[in-house]
Amino acid sequence: MRFLIIRLSSIGDIVLTTPVIRCIYKQVPGARIHYLVKKNFASILESNPYVHKVHYWKEDIADTIKELSSENFDTIIDLHHNLRTLKIKTALPAKSFSFHKLNIEKWLMTSFKWNRLPDIHITDRYLETVSSFGIKNDGKGLDFFIPEKDHVAPGTISGILDRDYVCMVIGAAHFTKRLPVHKMAEILSGIRYPVVLLGGKEDQETGEILAGFQDREVINACGKFNLNQSASILQQCKMVITHDTGLMHIAVAFRKPMVSVWGNTIPAFGMYAYYGNSLVSDHRSEVQGLNCRPCSKIGYQHCPRKHFKCMEDQDIQSIISQVGEKMKEA
Repeated sequence: MRFLIIRLSSIGDIVLTTPVIRCIYKQVPGARIHYLVKKNFASILESNPYVHKVHYWKEDIADTIKELSSENFDTIIDLHHNLRTLKIKTALPAKSFSFHKLNIEKWLMTSFKWNRLPDIHITDRYLETVSSFGIKNDGKGLDFFIPEKDHVAPGTISGILDRDYVCMVIGAAHFTKRLPVHKMAEILSGIRYPVVLLGGKEDQETGEILAGFQDREVINACGKFNLNQSASILQQCKMVITHDTGLMHIAVAFRKPMVSVWGNTIPAFGMYAYYGNSLVSDHRSEVQGLNCRPCSKIGYQHCPRKHFKCMEDQDIQSIISQVGEKMKEA
């Protein structure tokens, strides 16, 4: 049976689909799995041994449909489910199954704080999409595979990678998902371990500021490594401090103990750390009792209320304490 899985973006969302890929591969005899994704996210899948072929979303949807039509898929698993993917499903003769995105429930939660969200992780909801094939959750959590060329050797970063160190993911797609710089600096000042800061090129300047605040080993790796190389640095660390962002889910795939910091988004949206049956755990730091939270299912470039209490009121001492506990757990 030939499957096409569709999830066009982004980093975290794609990583969260990996149990679906693995479970189809291992539980459907002879399954051939193809995956359609935007090209800038393809590296997440290209080394996955359960994916037989990765297809890139093209600017002209007709070109995408033409390429996919030649593959004669039996089944389409649409885990993105928007107008673009509807055009794909309509054009191809394969039977399709679509993921329910809970847009109405999320709107009710962000607009009126009416919680109609199911108490189930998004990965389990992804797996429900393929339940008619008899596929069961194997409990093995998320996958992330690093190509050999992108493994970062111990000692590469000022000799830190051959010691016990913490990774701190300082980036996130939206401002309201990120701690203010002074709050991140406060966390760093209370940690007694070497720290590697991770993020994209857009986080380089913040990383330099944070590294400059400290009188000990804080290394700014933001924007200096590609995604797979950053994943390799995560794989070698002892624990992770992170915002609600894609690298959080990659760290979970490596079963890293974690402190996740939540601002305008909430774990109840179903995208918290997903360890499967692993005994590793995370600590979620969030400011409870704010009548403005969650203000968005994604995020904003500024706080709509201008007070930013969801991040400014974070309990930094508790985060520092949890880092110590997670380092013992690692």
